[in-house]
Amino acid sequence: ARELMALTFTNKAAKEMRARIEKLIGSSARDIWMGTFHSIFSKILRVEAEKIGYTSSFTIYDTEDSQSLIKTIMKELKIDEKEYKPRAIQSKISLAKNNLINAVEYERSYIDSDFGEKVAKVFRIYEDRASKANAMDFDDLIVKPLELFHAHPQILEKYQNRFKYILVDEYQDTNYAQYLITKKLSGKHHNLCVVGDDAQSIYSFRGANIDNILNFKK
Repeated sequence: ARELMALTFTNKAAKEMRARIEKLIGSSARDIWMGTFHSIFSKILRVEAEKIGYTSSFTIYDTEDSQSLIKTIMKELKIDEKEYKPRAIQSKISLAKNNLINAVEYERSYIDSDFGEKVAKVFRIYEDRASKANAMDFDDLIVKPLELFHAHPQILEKYQNRFKYILVDEYQDTNYAQYLITKKLSGKHHNLCVVGDDAQSIYSFRGANIDNILNFKK
């Protein structure tokens, strides 16, 4: 059981998964790293945070915290909230992160409108403030482990060796970052099992990519 990682999208689904597995195999189910993408990878980050410039007691910003910081930055930059909605700016930043586009790259290559320019300015300050506050938002909980694995291949190997079997529920709802992190983790043993239904994808607005499940065999 210690060699298994099981990932899903909601706390409710994770709880149900754990209950079903405990019924099947008893208390050893507790050894399985089982939970949402965000809870499992935040666990890894708590252990490894110092290698990417954070402390292990980093703060996790929820959606409200992120929006509050964005509103503060918009006020400083004199960006009118009536004209540019903070939620829309947050959504653009989140989408960029989930496609592994950082603030510098966004500013360099992804500005296609006046709105895009505003997003780029907010994005850069947002990243800087969060980092200085020793804080990560929900998107960082997937993006930062990828940065960690890229910068420290030996850490990736440590987790590849630990988790020989990776299981993903609701795979049709994975975005690019989630696709890549499961691909990397299963890169050594190639034991990746996914469950999903391409007709039930509901998170395209969050960057979910239906191609992940359609092209899974490739």
